[in-house]
Amino acid sequence: MALRGALIGVGGVALHGHLPGWLERRDVEIVAGTDVAPAREEALRRRLPGARWYPDAGTLLEGEALDFVDICTPPGTHAGLVRAALRRGRHVLCEKPLVCRPEELRPLADLAARTGRVLHTVHNWQHAPVIRKAGELLRQGAIGEVRACRWETLRTKPAGGGGDAAGNWRVDPELAGGGILMDHGWHALYVVHGWLGRRPRRIAARLETRRHVRWPLEDTATVRLEYAAAEAEIFLTWAADERRNGASLEGSRGTLRIEDDAVVLTPSGSRGPGERWACPPPLSGGSYHPDWFAGVAAVFVAEVTGSPADRGTNLEAASLCATLMALAQASSRQGGSWLPIPAPMAPEASRARGGVGLSP
Repeated sequence: MALRGALIGVGGVALHGHLPGWLERRDVEIVAGTDVAPAREEALRRRLPGARWYPDAGTLLEGEALDFVDICTPPGTHAGLVRAALRRGRHVLCEKPLVCRPEELRPLADLAARTGRVLHTVHNWQHAPVIRKAGELLRQGAIGEVRACRWETLRTKPAGGGGDAAGNWRVDPELAGGGILMDHGWHALYVVHGWLGRRPRRIAARLETRRHVRWPLEDTATVRLEYAAAEAEIFLTWAADERRNGASLEGSRGTLRIEDDAVVLTPSGSRGPGERWACPPPLSGGSYHPDWFAGVAAVFVAEVTGSPADRGTNLEAASLCATLMALAQASSRQGGSWLPIPAPMAPEASRARGGVGLSP
């Protein structure tokens, strides 16, 4: 029998990013939706004529027999919606960032553990072809031990609403939880964490406003991470003159470069251009990435239908991201000082059985 799901938030990412992926699956049925904008009911019905519409999330959760909800609302609303869904026994898939503050996550993780529900964040960039190819080469030892990583996200403005503060939640501090760091930093952090496979020891960051001074949040962020035997730097901006993504990883045996939609491997000592793999579409191509959501859906469904013992990897990564985001903001307030990263702690309901570690 197919899992019954509902969309909470029926904006662009739900309609153009998530829904196409759900519609490809025979083991999932999206049966309902809700949004604070009633006009979006028509947009949902055009794609799902049989879906039921509810005026708000509370009414949906009370009135619909569901296995899970897919939360696609602005970040500032996530914690409350996740809590409400878990209390009603629903599995939860939630857009990034899972929470805006790390102290919001521990109670939610404990609630998910006590109720036996899955709490999963949309880490869709993990499933981009260029990211997957780079990860494959790293696992094969193509550049040896990674010693340095640099990530770069260049944008000219925030996605959605043309950057108008009156119509774009991304530049509303209450809804967004932060500027470019909250919008793109979460992606960069879980990707870099997946590549390096280790927990950093210290973090330093500077958040700046370089161009878009009319917004009450940063448009540029530089985050530095120190590991036992490596370092990473993440640069993010809405103040660039072009739209592009890139990354480089330096190892003991060579270098990997990610050039938006290609991966280039250059062994140490090589004088040639290196071996190149085309991996379209580009990381900077659009905001919805429906082709990447299929991987998210597959992992989420596997957690829901599989053994509880196999759950938690995604939640652990989300916990680290939440901790690093808060520490980056704190570091910037202190002039970019280095701050230690605390060791993870297991959630309340799973400590006794060696459950997933969550950052405090």
